[in-house]
Amino acid sequence: MARLERRIGVPGAIAIGLGAMIGAGLFFVWAPASATAGGLLPLALVLAGTVAVLNALSTAQLAMEHPVSGGAYAYGRAEAGERVGFAAGWMFLTGKTASAAAIAVVAGRHLWPEHAVPVAVAAVLVLAALNMAGIRVTAWTSAGIVAVVLVAVVAALAWWAGGGGPHEVGWIAYAPLAAGSTDVAFIGGQVPGVRPFDLPAPEGVLAVLQAAGLLFFAFAGYARMATLGEEVRDPRRTLPIAIVVGLAVVLVLYGLVAWATSDALGALLPISGTPVADLVGDPVLRAVVLVAGGLACLGSLMGILAGLSRTSLAMAREGDLPGPLSRIAARTATPVVAEAAVAAVAVAGVLVLPPGGLVAVSSTCVLTYYAIAHLSAIRMRGHGRAAMWLPRWLPVAGLAACALLVVTLPWPGVLAAAAWLALGLGARELLRRGRR
Repeated sequence: MARLERRIGVPGAIAIGLGAMIGAGLFFVWAPASATAGGLLPLALVLAGTVAVLNALSTAQLAMEHPVSGGAYAYGRAEAGERVGFAAGWMFLTGKTASAAAIAVVAGRHLWPEHAVPVAVAAVLVLAALNMAGIRVTAWTSAGIVAVVLVAVVAALAWWAGGGGPHEVGWIAYAPLAAGSTDVAFIGGQVPGVRPFDLPAPEGVLAVLQAAGLLFFAFAGYARMATLGEEVRDPRRTLPIAIVVGLAVVLVLYGLVAWATSDALGALLPISGTPVADLVGDPVLRAVVLVAGGLACLGSLMGILAGLSRTSLAMAREGDLPGPLSRIAARTATPVVAEAAVAAVAVAGVLVLPPGGLVAVSSTCVLTYYAIAHLSAIRMRGHGRAAMWLPRWLPVAGLAACALLVVTLPWPGVLAAAAWLALGLGARELLRRGRR
C-alpha cells in the first residue's frame, strides 16, 4: 500500500508554514479587527500573538512526541482519548475549510475584483491539483510565493515609512451602499460588511478580546507544519525549528503592517477592502501590491488545502471519516481523494458563505482545535514523558487563553461551530455503529 514519504527538510517546512500564515490574514483581517477594537487594535494584536506563541510551543512539543499526520487530531487521540481527538480533527476541518473559502474570495478581490467568485473557485481547483502533484511541489510553490509577497509588502511599508501617503480617494469608493449598511462600494462591486454577522461593535475589554480572536485567523498557519508530520525528514528536530522560526518571522511582519495600516488609513481602515495596498499612493506600486496580496492568499490557500487533506487522511485511517479518504497515490505519494474532497467542500463555501462570517466561524473552530492541543500537552506531562521541555504552566495558560477568546467571539459563529461539532460527534457514532 502506498505511503506518505519524508521529503521535506527545515527550509521546506518553514516555506509551507510561512506560505500558510502570510496570506489572507495579512491582507484582509485588519479591517474586521479594527472595526471591532478601534484604537485598541495594537493591544488585540499583542494578545493574539501571545496566544499564537503559546499554541506554537505546545504544538512543537507534541510534534516531537507524535511525528505523524493529523496534528492535534493525532495528539488528542493519543493523549486524551478518541472522542477528544475526533473533536480536534472535526473542528480543524471545519475551521480551515471556512478559512480556505474566505481566503479564496479575498484572493479573487485582489486579482480580479469584478469576478472574485469565479477566480476563487478556479484558485481552489488549481491549487488542489498542484498539491496532488506532490509535497515538494507544495513546498517549492510556497517558497516562491512567499519571496514575491515579502518583497511587495516591504515595498509598501517603505512607501509608508517614507511619507508617500496612502492612495488617492477614488481608487476605492468608501461610501456606504445604504443608510445603516455595513456594505461598501468597491471598484464597481461591493465588499460584504466587515463586522461579522452585522452585530453591534463591542467596547472595552470585550472589544480587545473579540478582535484578538479575529486576528488569530491570521496566525494559525503553523498548524499546517504539524499536520505534515509524516512528510518531513527528522521530524523531532525539523518541526519545532520550523514552527518557532516561521511564527517569529510572521509576528514581526504583522506588527509592522498593523502599525502602518492604522497610521496611514486611520478611520478608513475598518472599511478598507485591501488595507495593505491602500498604504500606497503610486498606482503602479499599488497594483503590484494588489497582485502580491492575491498571490499571498493563494500560497496560504495551498498550505491550508494540504493540511486539510492530511488531517482527513489521518481521520479516515482511524475510521472517523469514510475509508476512501485514506487512499494515497502511488506515483506522487499524496492523499489525492482527500485533496479532491476538501477542494469540493471549499468551492461550496466560496459559492454560498460570506467571508466576514467565515472568519468568525474559522477562528472559533481553530481556537477549539488548539485548546485540545494544549489539553493533549497537559495530559502528556501527566503521562510522565521524558521529552517534555515546556514549563508546566504554559499549556495550562494556552488552554485558558484559547477558551477565553472563543467565548468572546461573535456568538452566531460560536453557536454555529458548537452545533456543527455536535453534529460531527453524532455522525461519528452512527458511522462506527454501521461498521460494527
